[in-house]
Amino acid sequence: MRWEGRRRSQNVEDRRGRGMRVARKAGGGGIGVIVLALVAMYFGVDPNIILNQGGGMLSPAPSGQSTQRRSPGEDKLANFVAVVLADTEDTWHELFAELNSRYQEPKLVLFSGAVQSACGSASAAMGPFYCPADKKVYIDLSFYEDLRKRHQAPGDFAQAYVIAHEVGHHVQNLLGISGKVQKAKQRTSEKQANALSVRLELQADCFSGVWANHANRTKQILEQGDVEEALNAASAIGDDRLQKQGRGYVTPDSFTHGSSAQRVKWFKRGLQKGSIQACNTFGVDKV
Repeated sequence: MRWEGRRRSQNVEDRRGRGMRVARKAGGGGIGVIVLALVAMYFGVDPNIILNQGGGMLSPAPSGQSTQRRSPGEDKLANFVAVVLADTEDTWHELFAELNSRYQEPKLVLFSGAVQSACGSASAAMGPFYCPADKKVYIDLSFYEDLRKRHQAPGDFAQAYVIAHEVGHHVQNLLGISGKVQKAKQRTSEKQANALSVRLELQADCFSGVWANHANRTKQILEQGDVEEALNAASAIGDDRLQKQGRGYVTPDSFTHGSSAQRVKWFKRGLQKGSIQACNTFGVDKV
C-alpha cells in the first residue's frame, strides 16, 4: 500500500504508555466493564470477551508508569494509522457532501494494554472497537501482531481494512443506522438480534471497501497484492472460521459478524461499487 509521505490525520489521540492496570475487586467486574459489554452487544461483539476478564476492574496506571514498551516499528505503525485515518476523512467528507450532509470526523485513540472510554473500560483482548458515546475508535497496535500471527492475515492493507471497518461503524452512527438496529434488536429474539448484528457488521465491511475504492481512485494507494491482503483479513475473522478454531464446530445462529464468505463478499461489493447505496445489507433478503 502506498502511504508514506501523505497527510496524517490530526484526530489521533496517543495514550500509549498511559495504560490501565487490572485491579481485582471482590464481588464483580465494575460498572465500566458492564457498560462496555452492553456497547459490545450493541455492535455485535461478544460481551463475554469483556465480562470474562476475571472480575477485574481497570484503573489508571500510576503516574509515569508505562505498561508496555514500544517496539522499534511501532511509531512507524502509528504514522501509518494516522495516514489511513486521514484517507477515511477525505472519503467520507466527499460522500457525505453528496448526501447534502456534513461528515463529523471521529477521533482515533492509540492505547497500550487497556483503556478508559466513554463506553467504559476495555482491555486489548477485546480488539479494536468503536465507542458511539464519544465517537472514538480505539486500537492497541499490538492487535496487528495478533492479526498477522494468530489469524495469518499479514500486510499493511489488511491493517488499513481494520481501521476502515471501525470508521464504518462511525458512519453508521452518524447516519442513524446503528440506533435503528439497536431498537429493532430490543423487540426481537436472540436469533433475530444476532442476524441484525451480522448485517450491521457486513455493512461496516462494505463501507471499508467504499473507502478503499475512493482512496485508490483519488490517491492510487493500491499495490499488487493489497486487495488480497484485505480479503484474507476479512476471511480470517469470519465467525465460522473463529468458531471452528476456538471450539471445533460452528453454530450459524450465534454469528454476530458474519461468515468468512459474507465478510469477503461485502468488502468486495464496497470496493467494486464505491457508494453508500451499494452497502444496504438491510435491503436484501440474503446477505
